[in-house]
Amino acid sequence: MQQEWINWSGSIRFTPKSIETPENEEMLVDLVRQAVAFKRNLRVVGSSHSCSQVFKTDDILVSLEKFADIESYDATAGTATVNAGMKLHDISQALLKVGLAMENIGDVDYQAIAPAIGTGTHGAGKHLTNLSGQVIGLRMVTGTGEIVECSLEQNPELLRAARVSMGTLGIFTAVKLRLLPAYKLHRQEWCTHIDDCLANLDWLMEENRNFAFYWYPRRDEARIRIWNLPGQGSTDLSFARLDKEWSGWSGEVLPTPQELRYDESEYSLPVEVAPECFKKVRQRVKEKHRQMVGWRILYRPIARDDAYLSNAYERDIVAITLHQNAALPHWEYFTDIESIFQAYDGRPHWGKKHTLKAKDLRSLYPMWNRFQEIRQRLDPNGIFLTRYLRELLVGE
Repeated sequence: MQQEWINWSGSIRFTPKSIETPENEEMLVDLVRQAVAFKRNLRVVGSSHSCSQVFKTDDILVSLEKFADIESYDATAGTATVNAGMKLHDISQALLKVGLAMENIGDVDYQAIAPAIGTGTHGAGKHLTNLSGQVIGLRMVTGTGEIVECSLEQNPELLRAARVSMGTLGIFTAVKLRLLPAYKLHRQEWCTHIDDCLANLDWLMEENRNFAFYWYPRRDEARIRIWNLPGQGSTDLSFARLDKEWSGWSGEVLPTPQELRYDESEYSLPVEVAPECFKKVRQRVKEKHRQMVGWRILYRPIARDDAYLSNAYERDIVAITLHQNAALPHWEYFTDIESIFQAYDGRPHWGKKHTLKAKDLRSLYPMWNRFQEIRQRLDPNGIFLTRYLRELLVGE
């Protein structure tokens, strides 16, 4: 019997012809080669947290839930190779046991690592890259069934193309991460009026290791979140009220439990124009959407990187994220604000909702054409392309 697949928010539903859970690379290679032989399509899925259609397929859906271990680690070098289906939370726990930690993770930690990397998922911190920036090597099964490895030393261009590729170059089976010795962070959450937050934005982003703020439209207030190594960063915000604070290992205090389900749209803007863009978004929400939208808007700085389709390719950015209760309509709100993001040269998050197609995206990514050349070489039969991904990457 065919099984319906539903994403975390409930807004993506589909029924693939089959759901496969290979136990090793050999079984995955066999799946890919069969898909080529019978001209079928194949998509890989992690924890289904994405609310875009990036993993949706009506053909073969591949879960890597059995690829969920630490393959190897080197505490002295500060590296580890982890299986592609391992959840971020589990990685944090496993690395802590051997004295290591990821440099940064996001507000949510139940995603599988490969899809999180492949969609450009990130945390918050002006001097910290998205998750893909922590990848120094990877192994994948290409669209011809070949197992390919690349790293900073071995075929670095392929690594730059593959890091943020949404599984269209191949299916990751393992990624090698650049890590830090296990470390603790002190987390503080401050409440203030949004105008005071914006007036102090530059030094808040510069002074604190991790920084983000939520804007609550109906109260016009901000909740500032900062994380720092013990004894570092801001300790007294004179314009704000400290609501709560606590300390712990990085993997325990960086994420936040998510009690309510929501859909998201997110664009990344050059850091220089992000405050002005946010002010336009704020104005539009107050004028047009505040009655329907009570959910917060998130503002996070991220450091530049060199992944071809990264939201931060060769520019420091700020990601502005719209949230809407999963039980309420979202498209009218998201598409209206999307026009503001686009006016500021925004790049969409691949795992969140947006309406852009290949003709809109091509000019946003300087290495777009080179990425497509590599994609076509590694998946010449297009077995990883669904209708959604063809519209996104090819323009068909």
